[in-house]
Amino acid sequence: MKPKLEDVAKLAGVSKTTASRVLNNRGYLSEKTLEKVHDAMETLNYQPNAAARQLFKQKTGLIGLIFPTVSNPFFGELVNYLEYELYQRDFKVIIGNSLQDTHKETDYLNQLLAGQVDGLIVGTHNQGIAEYKYSHLPVVAIDRVMNSDIPIVESDNYKGGILATQRLINAGVTRIIHTNGPSSLETPAQRRRAAYEKVMTDYGLEPHTFTIDFRLSFAEKKQRYNELFEIYPDMEAIFVSNDVDAGIVMSIAKERGQNIPADLLVVGYDGTELMRNMVPELTTIVQPIEEMAKVAVDVLLKRISGTKTELEYILPVDLWEGETSNR
Repeated sequence: MKPKLEDVAKLAGVSKTTASRVLNNRGYLSEKTLEKVHDAMETLNYQPNAAARQLFKQKTGLIGLIFPTVSNPFFGELVNYLEYELYQRDFKVIIGNSLQDTHKETDYLNQLLAGQVDGLIVGTHNQGIAEYKYSHLPVVAIDRVMNSDIPIVESDNYKGGILATQRLINAGVTRIIHTNGPSSLETPAQRRRAAYEKVMTDYGLEPHTFTIDFRLSFAEKKQRYNELFEIYPDMEAIFVSNDVDAGIVMSIAKERGQNIPADLLVVGYDGTELMRNMVPELTTIVQPIEEMAKVAVDVLLKRISGTKTELEYILPVDLWEGETSNR
């Protein structure tokens, strides 16, 4: 028969209330009492009822992670680090892929408001969800503007835009195109566009930003990027807003008989371990994904405890030179 807390208390020679206090680390308890109860638990191989402990503490021990899709290397790597950091702090995670699904995202928010999860870390592209308008929610955003109250953890998008554009100009090219999401999408990633346009203008060059919606399917993106090659047949370089799209651009260029980097220079953004190994020739801006995950978890725990947080946490980026970027 599975041992109960009463059995632990009896073997330890303490009351059930005292045994419960030891289990939940509540109140002052002598070292002798702690030792007796823990010894009894070990002797009986007593496994605490997690649900009961959570109810007692008025916490679920669950954190929701809501991202567009974990099939994207950036979000997949980020979720991996987030799950690890949360596990180290005794939290389990519920993962939701919410690409273009506002109903699913709203459902996760309602779970939070109903006390079914302790907090949320989000990096979604959906906008206009009313539940985000509540203040002091235990929510942290990754590279997204949710409301004026929810803190944002992000890479230094503006610096990344400068590094990417300057790298291409230093290579001697002048006809440089940048791709970015719709300007209506509220995200710090728009600063990559601002930095690109500022650097181009400073050098007396004409900036051209081509809009690509992240939520498009692979086939739709490929069609749009083929349109890009038609619209700008003389482009010498392209600064792409993420590495997956940069891979699509490089594939299309090769299909069109162009050699990289001789005919076309490409710089991406994200720098995940997967993409650097799968497409080692791609020069890219590396986001500190592991550090972003650590900061996001730390900030979320502050929110859960009611501690004041900053609105933005901006982490540094680096330029990673691809293996064939010798131009």
